[in-house]
Amino acid sequence: MAIKLKSPWEIERMREAGALLTEVVEEVGRHVEPGITTKELDRIAYEAIKRRKAKPAFLGLYGFPATLCTSVNEVVVHGIPSDEPLKEGDILSVDVGLIYGGFAADMARTFPVGRVSPEAERLIRDTEEAFWEGFKYLRPGYRTGDVGHAVQTFLEARGYGVVREFVGHGVGREIHEDPKLPNFGKPGTGPKIRPGMTLALEPMVTLRPAPVVILEDGWTASAGKGNLAAHYENTVLVTEEGPELLTGKPLVRAR
Repeated sequence: MAIKLKSPWEIERMREAGALLTEVVEEVGRHVEPGITTKELDRIAYEAIKRRKAKPAFLGLYGFPATLCTSVNEVVVHGIPSDEPLKEGDILSVDVGLIYGGFAADMARTFPVGRVSPEAERLIRDTEEAFWEGFKYLRPGYRTGDVGHAVQTFLEARGYGVVREFVGHGVGREIHEDPKLPNFGKPGTGPKIRPGMTLALEPMVTLRPAPVVILEDGWTASAGKGNLAAHYENTVLVTEEGPELLTGKPLVRAR
């Protein structure tokens, strides 16, 4: 395992990439509504990335055919954009990466499509909350198992399924680098968290525990009809003082 610690110059480039990707995801999110197709959202993302003089990180990666992974309802990850319109009550997970100045950033959000059920709302909210539980441990003195354990225990206490088939990862000059960052684990195990690491922490959660199955297209990862899945991801820098978001925005709780 070759974990790449980033220099101050590399960190600045990754901050730039992360800021641009945050803008792209916000732009895509503003267009999520009943009637739009995921293929149209993919076009919006592609054009938004190109306007920022960046490159889609997923397009062509391992042969993936699109800029966005668009995963609807029971699909956990790697859904391929299609011409099927989104419907009121769906939930849509959007996963996207870009490369800017030779460095990658990676980010995912799950959006409600119009009004959704209370259980879907709760799943989306708790998946984000699980990210912040793991985020607390992305600091020197902990290990990747501490991060995964925090995510896992938060979610399993609420009855959700923690996806084990896919995990978070390092990010840098490549969209996928060492180390792996699972959403489950044992405290005190795994590689040490060190300053200069840049990591994609990404809880992937199912409403009911279920195995994930890859569909015939070779990409779409489904938790089974009638289930729901959510995904929340940011690229994070580890500093001496603790974790710094490179994508997204800090959590603000109402007092």
